[in-house]
Amino acid sequence: MARNHLLVLFVLFISLNISAQTIRNFSTSTIDNKPVSYSDIKGEYLTVLDFWASWCRPCLKAMPKLQNIYQEYNHKGVAFIGVNTDGPRSFSKVLPLVNSLNITYPNIRDIEGKIKDELEVSSMPTFLIINKEDIVVFRHEGFASGDEEEWRKVIEKLLAE
Repeated sequence: MARNHLLVLFVLFISLNISAQTIRNFSTSTIDNKPVSYSDIKGEYLTVLDFWASWCRPCLKAMPKLQNIYQEYNHKGVAFIGVNTDGPRSFSKVLPLVNSLNITYPNIRDIEGKIKDELEVSSMPTFLIINKEDIVVFRHEGFASGDEEEWRKVIEKLLAE
């Protein structure tokens, strides 16, 4: 019986490692049109990617919460990056929106959806945490009030490892 449990745990461990996503370096521009690459802005220990769009109400509710978490952890080797997925027609709204929400963490453009597709992001918002080995170690889709507490706990746990 114990042997079967060990076998199940081993299979689960192997399947988790196989499905881990790795971030490849990419180049894009910030929302104010400055060239940037992932390696330029990733964190020393963790990188938080927040995929969002201007038309997404849950995204707009999550961003101020993420701003608060950014202020707590950006000096601890954790980088926060907003990844805007608006298309060319609505992109002109993005910078004024970020400014109106007082968001100070970097935001980059993904107009063609290449970053989103590479990371298999299919819904907005999607929140990813990447470790220093560039492996996605946490994924959260959607936003409801209180989710930010889960994010804090995950960041704390990962920083402690």
